Amino acid sequence: MNKKKLFRWLKVFILLYCLVGIAVYYGQERLIFHPVKAQRNTWYNFDQPSTELNLNYDQNTNLNIVEFRATDRPKDSLAKGVVLFFHGNAANIAGWASNAGDFTAKGYEVWMMDYPGYGKSTGTLDEQSLYKYSLVFYKLARSRWKPMQIILQGKGVGAAIAAQLASVRDCQRLILEDASYSQDAAWRKYLFLYPLGSLLHYHFPTYRFLPDVTAPVTMTGCDSRLKPLLKAGDTFTP
Repeated sequence: MNKKKLFRWLKVFILLYCLVGIAVYYGQERLIFHPVKAQRNTWYNFDQPSTELNLNYDQNTNLNIVEFRATDRPKDSLAKGVVLFFHGNAANIAGWASNAGDFTAKGYEVWMMDYPGYGKSTGTLDEQSLYKYSLVFYKLARSRWKPMQIILQGKGVGAAIAAQLASVRDCQRLILEDASYSQDAAWRKYLFLYPLGSLLHYHFPTYRFLPDVTAPVTMTGCDSRLKPLLKAGDTFTP
């Protein structure tokens, strides 16, 4: 291959490299998050008893929360505790409601919160804001429950949010499903030539949060690189 052809291919490579980098930088939210919005007056018709509330975080942010009530408990008795459920990157509470049944049938309440842009929630969607919203969600639960009555559960993107919350607040147990090591690690196998630390707005470093979690941890279907970070007594199921 002569120098002209080599230089031509080099220019094509550089052009494609830049185009892909720009597309990822400006379009990553669409690649990571797949929300389903709902009108504020939408009526959710769930198969189990529930209460809906809207938490006004600030002037522009409304966090829509659904509290699924415990079904297996004596009449007029309190639930055993509450599960704060952080859902994955798609749909909204209506699409994740079926996950509540496992715990409500055991006497626990299950609370779900939609992230901004999902369902009826509005406001800023960025990584640090998601951690702040989860803390407000936890404090709401603490107004009724002791830390040892609170279980944190997260799926997919929600697993990183739950792990971060468990690293700064006490809980009975942390349950993670389909958690990635981090967004950087998930993207690296496709974009190994890119400086992902600077390119990505969302990192969700589950691996960084786990060492600070003191509660027992249960992991299912998670990145195997997280397994060495678990403590004695924690469980990991591929």
